[in-house]
Amino acid sequence: MPAGPLAVVLAVALLGALTAAVSWGSTSIPVGEVWSVVGRRLAGQAARPGTNDLIVWQLRVPRALLAALVGAGLGLVGTATQALVRNPLADPYLLGVSNGASLGAVSAIVLGVGTGGTLGLGLSGAAFAGALLTFTLVWTVARRGGGFAPLRLVLAGVAIGQFLSGFTSYLVLQAGDEQQTHSVLFWLMGSLGGASWPLLLAPAVTVPAGLVLLLARARSLNALLMGDETAAGLGVDVVRLRRELFALTSVLTGVLVAVSGAVAFVGLMVPHACRLLVGDDHRRLLPVSALFGGLLMVVVDIVCRTAMDTQELPVGVVTSLLGAPALLYLLDRRLGSGS
Repeated sequence: MPAGPLAVVLAVALLGALTAAVSWGSTSIPVGEVWSVVGRRLAGQAARPGTNDLIVWQLRVPRALLAALVGAGLGLVGTATQALVRNPLADPYLLGVSNGASLGAVSAIVLGVGTGGTLGLGLSGAAFAGALLTFTLVWTVARRGGGFAPLRLVLAGVAIGQFLSGFTSYLVLQAGDEQQTHSVLFWLMGSLGGASWPLLLAPAVTVPAGLVLLLARARSLNALLMGDETAAGLGVDVVRLRRELFALTSVLTGVLVAVSGAVAFVGLMVPHACRLLVGDDHRRLLPVSALFGGLLMVVVDIVCRTAMDTQELPVGVVTSLLGAPALLYLLDRRLGSGS
């Protein structure tokens, strides 16, 4: 299917998934009432008496939108990272930034840095700070001795990420009580349970901005896939482009980890699947990856909320269970076609 019609289909499917996410749950709300509540709130009208208005506008709409934004952001980060290291199966967390964000967030939970609850602003700020500090450290190590090599960048990210992961594990062991340990582990596996309108602000700004910035560099990303020398021959400043990609993916990853925890597999699987649909041209790949990632995360969150009656599943558990078989199937198709 051409990229344009596919994007329209994905956008319609995403809207349907968002509607289902708000309608379905422990308390089912008719679709008509969902849109009635949303329409009244968008028109600036006051809430009507009853619980459905509160459930729809204050609880489920922010969570559904957060799921869509996180999925879209992970799709963009994965696409940019795979172009950065010229590997279609690279993980956006390969550069260690998510480990730094996780360390910052776990420090906030265990050591009490900041306030705002398990997924409040204090935790988000700590995770974002950890991501930026890790980005600075990885970039400094990768640039030592001058020049820039993708392999050095990857090795620096993996090494520093594992180093920080060790500190995170130590802090988990130091958690003061069982409830605190449960909160840390649940967050490390990904959670959208703390969604709120204030929490939406950061991803609502950074994800669309990231899409615009990446689309502006789509031709350069296409050239980068052909190799550094070819890209340089086409007039691309390869070192500057990689610096910009690294900074952008780090900021996006920090924001996403801060609001949702560590969500596995989406950034790895989504760009790869979308390449099979629309090819390697980033002018088509980026918007399709964002839409497909958003749709996937909204569906996953519905499963997490409704699969069990007594508790909510961590988002990362479901994405891993869905992602591993799907990726093996996609790999089999790719290898079978010789591409």
